[in-house]
Amino acid sequence: MIRSLWTAATGMEAQQLNIDVISNNLANVNTVGFKKSRVDFQDLLYQTLRMPGTTESEGSQVPTGIQVGLGTRPASVQKIFSQGDFQQTQNPIDLVIEGDGFFQVLMPSGSTAYTRDGALKIDAQGRLVTSDGLPLEPEISIPADATSISVGSDGTVSVTIPGQTEPQAVGQIQIAKFPNPAGLEAIGRNLLIPSAASGDAVADVPGLNGLGTIGSGFIEMSNVKVVEEMVNMIVAQRAYEINAKAIQTADEMLSIANNLAQ
Repeated sequence: MIRSLWTAATGMEAQQLNIDVISNNLANVNTVGFKKSRVDFQDLLYQTLRMPGTTESEGSQVPTGIQVGLGTRPASVQKIFSQGDFQQTQNPIDLVIEGDGFFQVLMPSGSTAYTRDGALKIDAQGRLVTSDGLPLEPEISIPADATSISVGSDGTVSVTIPGQTEPQAVGQIQIAKFPNPAGLEAIGRNLLIPSAASGDAVADVPGLNGLGTIGSGFIEMSNVKVVEEMVNMIVAQRAYEINAKAIQTADEMLSIANNLAQ
């Protein structure tokens, strides 16, 4: 009877984590470039009361055996890198990646972080930066006297300078991809950093070697689907309730057993 109490408790703990992840997804439904997460579970060890294939005294073989499971645990929280919807902004330095890839940004430590958030700004030095002021890598500067900016699908950034009839290229955005993007480590602020599981970044010009292309004047919204997350929340809530009911039932059965001698 005690076994069922602990088994059901693992189910409640697992569903609590599930709700935590769903809540984070819903909280970021309007976060530019956000990618939703999903919890994967796995069953725990089994207590074997009789091994399958055991030979009985009469020489017959037990076909199935008796194994009692001891609950569940979270195995991973995986980010899902499906494409989010695009929202038109008509701002030429709002960028989206159509396909695979991440924008590269330079951290204050000198390391490189990666993001799908292409809502870029221009800082006091004329550099293209994120909302936190982190510059793109490689760095691209916009001349102070530029009257217009355009970004091509291959990442080429061009500006129009007074007195010139043709746009002038001032740099080219490079994007990167990973063998296993789900292995990237999220550090907040829409940033991801490589880990041993993600593999090394492969950077190149947009549109080459399987990388996506750049779209200007759009931002990529979160790939969270509110209805889907609400359904997941209901399922998690019911699973939590049924595990709580299992604990209550086991407690009532223990109470009955305790009162047999009365």
